Amino acid sequence: MPSDISAIAESRSRRLLVWLVPLLWTLGLGLWGLSRQDSVWRDEAATWQVAGRSPGEIWAMLGHVDAVHGLYYLLMHCLFEVFGASTATLRLPSVLAVSAAAACVALIGRRLAGFWAGLGGGLALGLLPAVQFYLQEGRPYALVAAGAGLATLLLVSLLERRPGRRTWPRWAAYGITVLVCALLNWLSLLVLPAHAATLGWVRAGRGAWLRWAVYASGAVAGALPLILFSRDQSDQVSWIPPLTWHMLIGPGILLAIGGLGAWADRSSRAGRSGRPGQSGRPDGKALSVAAVGLPLLAVPQLGLIGLSLVQPLFQDRYVLFSMVGLALLIGAALGAAVGACAPRFPRAADLLVPGVAGLSVLALLPVELDKRAPASRIDDVLAVAGEVAGLKRDGDAVLFVPAARRDTALVSPGAFGGLADVALAASPAASATLKGEEADPARIRAALLGQRRVLLVTDAEKVAKPPSAERDQAKAAVLREHFAVVADRQVRGRRVTVYERRG
Repeated sequence: MPSDISAIAESRSRRLLVWLVPLLWTLGLGLWGLSRQDSVWRDEAATWQVAGRSPGEIWAMLGHVDAVHGLYYLLMHCLFEVFGASTATLRLPSVLAVSAAAACVALIGRRLAGFWAGLGGGLALGLLPAVQFYLQEGRPYALVAAGAGLATLLLVSLLERRPGRRTWPRWAAYGITVLVCALLNWLSLLVLPAHAATLGWVRAGRGAWLRWAVYASGAVAGALPLILFSRDQSDQVSWIPPLTWHMLIGPGILLAIGGLGAWADRSSRAGRSGRPGQSGRPDGKALSVAAVGLPLLAVPQLGLIGLSLVQPLFQDRYVLFSMVGLALLIGAALGAAVGACAPRFPRAADLLVPGVAGLSVLALLPVELDKRAPASRIDDVLAVAGEVAGLKRDGDAVLFVPAARRDTALVSPGAFGGLADVALAASPAASATLKGEEADPARIRAALLGQRRVLLVTDAEKVAKPPSAERDQAKAAVLREHFAVVADRQVRGRRVTVYERRG
């Protein structure tokens, strides 16, 4: 009897540790270097400046731009109101989201392949380089990954549930989770064909297919107005280049790693049961890590590639949630390694997963340090604001080329105090845009000719592009013809140049 009680206590302890350890592990990775030396880059600056607006101003802006991120902006507005605007408030939601996703991976892995597979997969998620980048990013992609992890966990629990039990609350939670993910980024709906592939893999019954179809359709219907409306704002992604062969190298490597994990999972299950694909489902059909993780990794990647053949959309962050599938497969491979090692080296087997995690941290240390440095992003809007504060004089004018570089003034308004934004006709909030509305070239030229000193904020020389907009060309022409450079600073991808009027 005492041994039974001890076994039960140990089982409960392992059930707790299998998700708690990955959650705390990922949380620690996210909090490490969270401020990135007090740097904020242009994508995060968009979140920062929009979150600082009122809900009415945000709603008005969504009618013109960034409707696809509307729910995320409203969420961040609430957080900024409660906790204040800071890099911690900006990025902590992503840290918590990936930590929750790691816990979901661990729970799925434990259900399908045992304790070590769950623990290994949960620890692996936060170490993946792509995940480490967005783990500390003030954008919605980590939140979508958490939602995909939760939706997948719910689906697995429903497929394992015995007939006759009430399932609609979990199906409703599944549909709501998928819908919320779609409202954060509607490309997350690619999780649905991945889950359909899992249903087909395990030869789910008609009832499971019917319920999945109903709740999945409800999620799609709920997101459809946003999808249709955001299509009118498709010029926002016009900068994405067409798909090329070299862009497929990364997805190819991921799929190869995932395939190895699926093979290891299948081999391990075959060794334990005497035949491949044995599962714990009531009807005896295969429910395995491979059946869940491989579609979750492959289908979103392949789906985004297919969409990019119609319209260029290929950016790995849009399918960041597919890394949940990769982590599941890595966990299955680690679990299989522990199972193979345990009969001959039981003590070494218990140290295998923690040891691999520790060695991975050391091996990936250059990557980890790089992702937490300001240089890991294209630019830093806060650094150039500090240069402006040191170079400006009261009464100076300021120009932004392109106009989107006004984000540095919107995030750090104090650094631009006393400067006249002579090109601006309507502020971003008043014009319901991200960068504001500028005056016509003639008015900008006239305003510049009345200035003695002008500060130009633009991109650093190595990343700058020639001015293409007519307004920006007019700014450059006036500065070139009537002003001389007296100071020039370049820092972290941005540049501020001080011009004084000749004569």
